[in-house]
Amino acid sequence: MRELHASGGGLHLIQGDITKLAVDAIVNAANSSLLGGGGVDGAIHAAGGPAILAECRRLGGCPTGEARVTTAGKLPARYVIHTVGPIWRGGYAGEADLLASAYRNSLAIAKELQVASVAFPSISTGVYGYPIEQAAPIALATTLEALQEPGSLRDITFVLFSASDLRVYEAALAEAAPRP
Repeated sequence: MRELHASGGGLHLIQGDITKLAVDAIVNAANSSLLGGGGVDGAIHAAGGPAILAECRRLGGCPTGEARVTTAGKLPARYVIHTVGPIWRGGYAGEADLLASAYRNSLAIAKELQVASVAFPSISTGVYGYPIEQAAPIALATTLEALQEPGSLRDITFVLFSASDLRVYEAALAEAAPRP
Protein backbone atom coordinates (compact mmCIF):
# COMPACT_ATOMS: atom_id res chain seq x y z
CA MET A 1 0.00 0.00 0.00
CA ARG A 2 1.29 3.45 -0.93
CA GLU A 3 0.32 6.39 1.25
CA LEU A 4 0.94 10.11 1.20
CA HIS A 5 0.25 12.12 4.31
CA ALA A 6 -0.75 15.76 3.90
CA SER A 7 -2.35 18.37 6.15
CA GLY A 8 -2.96 15.97 9.01
CA GLY A 9 -4.57 13.37 6.75
CA GLY A 10 -3.58 11.14 3.96
CA LEU A 11 -4.10 9.64 0.58
CA HIS A 12 -4.11 5.86 0.52
CA LEU A 13 -3.95 3.37 -2.33
CA ILE A 14 -5.21 -0.18 -1.78
CA GLN A 15 -6.40 -3.14 -3.78
CA GLY A 16 -9.73 -4.41 -2.53
CA ASP A 17 -13.50 -4.20 -2.39
CA ILE A 18 -14.84 -0.68 -1.89
CA THR A 19 -18.12 -2.07 -0.50
CA LYS A 20 -16.26 -3.42 2.56
CA LEU A 21 -14.69 -0.12 3.70
CA ALA A 22 -15.94 1.49 6.89
CA VAL A 23 -15.43 5.09 5.74
CA ASP A 24 -17.77 8.04 5.94
CA ALA A 25 -18.52 7.99 2.21
CA ILE A 26 -17.77 5.79 -0.76
CA VAL A 27 -17.93 7.07 -4.30
CA ASN A 28 -19.84 5.08 -6.88
CA ALA A 29 -18.71 5.18 -10.51
CA ALA A 30 -22.31 5.29 -11.70
CA ASN A 31 -24.05 5.57 -15.03
CA SER A 32 -26.23 8.60 -15.72
CA SER A 33 -29.46 6.80 -14.76
CA LEU A 34 -28.09 6.02 -11.27
CA LEU A 35 -30.14 2.82 -11.40
CA GLY A 36 -27.27 0.36 -11.15
CA GLY A 37 -25.07 -1.27 -13.72
CA GLY A 38 -21.98 -3.42 -13.84
CA GLY A 39 -18.62 -3.22 -12.13
CA VAL A 40 -18.34 -1.01 -9.05
CA ASP A 41 -21.84 0.37 -9.61
CA GLY A 42 -23.43 -3.08 -9.58
CA ALA A 43 -21.38 -4.16 -6.55
CA ILE A 44 -22.41 -1.10 -4.54
CA HIS A 45 -26.09 -1.54 -5.37
CA ALA A 46 -25.94 -5.28 -4.58
CA ALA A 47 -24.10 -4.87 -1.27
CA GLY A 48 -26.05 -1.78 -0.18
CA GLY A 49 -29.46 -3.25 -0.85
CA PRO A 50 -32.70 -1.77 -2.20
CA ALA A 51 -32.60 1.44 -0.14
CA ILE A 52 -29.85 2.88 -2.37
CA LEU A 53 -31.79 2.11 -5.55
CA ALA A 54 -34.98 3.62 -4.09
CA GLU A 55 -33.13 6.86 -3.29
CA CYS A 56 -31.45 6.90 -6.72
CA ARG A 57 -34.85 6.62 -8.40
CA ARG A 58 -35.94 9.80 -6.60
CA LEU A 59 -32.81 11.65 -7.77
CA GLY A 60 -33.78 11.30 -11.43
CA GLY A 61 -30.31 10.66 -12.83
CA CYS A 62 -27.05 12.56 -12.96
CA PRO A 63 -25.20 14.22 -15.86
CA THR A 64 -21.61 13.30 -16.69
CA GLY A 65 -19.13 15.10 -14.44
CA GLU A 66 -21.66 15.77 -11.69
CA ALA A 67 -22.42 13.89 -8.46
CA ARG A 68 -25.37 13.05 -6.22
CA VAL A 69 -25.58 11.55 -2.72
CA THR A 70 -27.66 8.85 -1.04
CA THR A 71 -27.44 6.99 2.22
CA ALA A 72 -25.40 3.78 2.10
CA GLY A 73 -28.08 1.20 2.87
CA LYS A 74 -26.42 -1.92 4.30
CA LEU A 75 -22.88 -0.78 3.47
CA PRO A 76 -20.46 0.03 6.33
CA ALA A 77 -20.13 3.58 4.96
CA ARG A 78 -22.56 6.36 5.91
CA TYR A 79 -23.07 7.76 2.42
CA VAL A 80 -22.70 6.83 -1.23
CA ILE A 81 -21.69 9.66 -3.53
CA HIS A 82 -22.71 8.70 -7.06
CA THR A 83 -20.74 10.31 -9.88
CA VAL A 84 -20.78 9.81 -13.61
CA GLY A 85 -17.42 9.80 -15.34
CA PRO A 86 -16.95 10.26 -19.05
CA ILE A 87 -16.95 7.53 -21.67
CA TRP A 88 -13.57 7.50 -23.41
CA ARG A 89 -13.87 8.83 -26.95
CA GLY A 90 -10.18 9.10 -27.78
CA GLY A 91 -9.37 12.06 -25.55
CA TYR A 92 -10.78 14.73 -27.84
CA ALA A 93 -14.27 15.13 -26.36
CA GLY A 94 -13.39 16.90 -23.10
CA GLU A 95 -12.91 13.66 -21.19
CA ALA A 96 -10.12 14.96 -18.94
CA ASP A 97 -12.19 17.96 -17.83
CA LEU A 98 -15.26 15.79 -17.24
CA LEU A 99 -13.24 13.26 -15.23
CA ALA A 100 -11.70 15.98 -13.05
CA SER A 101 -15.19 17.44 -12.60
CA ALA A 102 -16.55 14.06 -11.43
CA TYR A 103 -13.85 13.92 -8.73
CA ARG A 104 -14.24 17.61 -7.77
CA ASN A 105 -18.03 17.39 -7.51
CA SER A 106 -17.78 14.20 -5.42
CA LEU A 107 -15.33 15.94 -3.10
CA ALA A 108 -17.59 19.02 -2.88
CA ILE A 109 -20.43 16.81 -1.67
CA ALA A 110 -18.09 15.12 0.83
CA LYS A 111 -17.16 18.53 2.20
CA GLU A 112 -20.80 19.62 2.39
CA LEU A 113 -21.51 16.47 4.41
CA GLN A 114 -18.48 17.29 6.59
CA VAL A 115 -17.09 13.79 6.29
CA ALA A 116 -13.55 12.91 7.31
CA SER A 117 -12.96 9.89 5.05
CA VAL A 118 -13.87 9.07 1.46
CA ALA A 119 -13.09 6.04 -0.70
CA PHE A 120 -12.95 6.27 -4.50
CA PRO A 121 -12.78 3.66 -7.23
CA SER A 122 -10.91 4.49 -10.42
CA ILE A 123 -13.71 6.36 -12.20
CA SER A 124 -14.33 5.65 -15.91
CA THR A 125 -11.47 3.15 -16.30
CA GLY A 126 -13.68 0.05 -16.49
CA VAL A 127 -16.42 -0.36 -19.08
CA TYR A 128 -16.20 3.36 -19.96
CA GLY A 129 -12.74 2.64 -21.40
CA TYR A 130 -10.76 5.60 -20.03
CA PRO A 131 -7.07 4.56 -20.11
CA ILE A 132 -6.06 4.14 -16.48
CA GLU A 133 -2.58 5.55 -17.16
CA GLN A 134 -4.25 8.83 -18.17
CA ALA A 135 -7.02 8.77 -15.56
CA ALA A 136 -4.84 8.12 -12.50
CA PRO A 137 -2.90 11.43 -12.60
CA ILE A 138 -6.18 13.37 -12.94
CA ALA A 139 -7.74 11.48 -10.03
CA LEU A 140 -4.72 11.92 -7.79
CA ALA A 141 -4.11 15.60 -8.59
CA THR A 142 -7.75 16.45 -7.90
CA THR A 143 -7.90 14.57 -4.61
CA LEU A 144 -4.48 15.76 -3.38
CA GLU A 145 -5.65 19.32 -3.96
CA ALA A 146 -8.77 18.66 -1.87
CA LEU A 147 -6.67 17.31 1.01
CA GLN A 148 -4.74 20.60 1.12
CA GLU A 149 -7.90 22.65 1.63
CA PRO A 150 -9.23 23.38 5.11
CA GLY A 151 -12.19 21.32 6.27
CA SER A 152 -13.16 18.00 7.79
CA LEU A 153 -11.84 15.82 4.97
CA ARG A 154 -8.72 14.06 6.24
CA ASP A 155 -8.42 10.74 4.43
CA ILE A 156 -8.98 9.70 0.84
CA THR A 157 -8.55 6.07 -0.15
CA PHE A 158 -8.41 4.81 -3.71
CA VAL A 159 -9.65 1.24 -3.84
CA LEU A 160 -8.29 -0.39 -6.98
CA PHE A 161 -9.73 -3.52 -8.52
CA SER A 162 -6.52 -5.29 -9.56
CA ALA A 163 -2.84 -5.40 -8.66
CA SER A 164 -2.00 -3.89 -12.05
CA ASP A 165 -4.41 -0.98 -11.44
CA LEU A 166 -2.79 -0.44 -8.04
CA ARG A 167 0.66 -0.32 -9.66
CA VAL A 168 -0.52 2.33 -12.15
CA TYR A 169 -1.84 4.50 -9.31
CA GLU A 170 1.33 3.96 -7.26
CA ALA A 171 3.47 5.11 -10.21
CA ALA A 172 1.22 8.13 -10.79
CA LEU A 173 1.36 9.04 -7.10
CA ALA A 174 5.16 8.78 -7.12
CA GLU A 175 5.19 11.23 -10.06
CA ALA A 176 2.69 13.60 -8.43
CA ALA A 177 4.21 13.63 -4.97
CA PRO A 178 7.72 12.18 -4.69
CA ARG A 179 8.67 10.71 -1.36
CA PRO A 180 10.33 13.15 1.07
